[in-house]
Amino acid sequence: MMQTYTHIPVMCEEILTLLAPALSAPGSVMVDATLGLGGHSLAALNRYPDLTLIGIDRDPQAIDAAQVALADHRDRMEIHHTTFDHLEDVVDGRTVDTVLFDLGLSSLQIDSIERGFSYAQDSPLDMRMDGDTSQLSAADVVNTYSATQLESIFRHYGDESHARRIARAIVAQREIQPFETSQQLVETVTEAIPRSAKRIGHRAKRVFQAVRMEVNSERNLLTSGLPQGLGVLNPGGFLAVLSYHSGEDRLVKKVFAEACSDQVPLGLPVIPEAHQARFSPVTRGAQSASEQEIASNPRASSARLRVIRRKEVLS
Repeated sequence: MMQTYTHIPVMCEEILTLLAPALSAPGSVMVDATLGLGGHSLAALNRYPDLTLIGIDRDPQAIDAAQVALADHRDRMEIHHTTFDHLEDVVDGRTVDTVLFDLGLSSLQIDSIERGFSYAQDSPLDMRMDGDTSQLSAADVVNTYSATQLESIFRHYGDESHARRIARAIVAQREIQPFETSQQLVETVTEAIPRSAKRIGHRAKRVFQAVRMEVNSERNLLTSGLPQGLGVLNPGGFLAVLSYHSGEDRLVKKVFAEACSDQVPLGLPVIPEAHQARFSPVTRGAQSASEQEIASNPRASSARLRVIRRKEVLS
């Protein structure tokens, strides 16, 4: 019997409300580029009976779980086992009205101790989202990357202010004993951070986040996937992104700002139609989860939602 997981999709009501003009349209098509356990997709399919879903996920366990969760809607969906940088290939020229990226870990990944995503439970250092199909594991990163490489990923993917100290501590410790478990990494990181340093959450949180992003090439996939999401949308279609740390949100903000800007020098009195912005913002900056949601689902505390809409065809 397949294990069940407690899954609460983050900012689900806000997303469905903001995307309602597209989701409710006759024959509407939604791409859930990070299907996970299917929480957002299930809510959308339940609410909008004429909606068709195209789901994408790299995690075979997540796909199995989503197939079960969405079974009542199997005639209105298709699910693809791939990464979202293949979004254009999956869509294959079809028209799309909504694209959703939820960049957080799913409950399945966090709660599956043997997969090594959690710093709260001792487990093998793995962190691969797509299992055995990925060659690089978290153990490979911490045991083979140079101190300079480790410092870079901790700083850029984890916003870790003590990146250099932690990187040097890891390199020194692995000379004594290679890292095999999450608890070994937690202990080394904790000892490397000054006790006076103020922390929100677990002291190893940022390092684990950075290693996970490196193992799964998350920044590279997002850099490729976002433009594809923009490119497949119909006029009037929406692109929504939920991000969970500042590095991801900065990238999304930059891509969205470019898409919502005219492609001409400032001050040009008349903007040719071909160079006018193709998208307009729906959210003002990044929208956060409500206090009520955070109280019931602490994983929503760091979520930031940005939505833009492709403009209708100009007359």
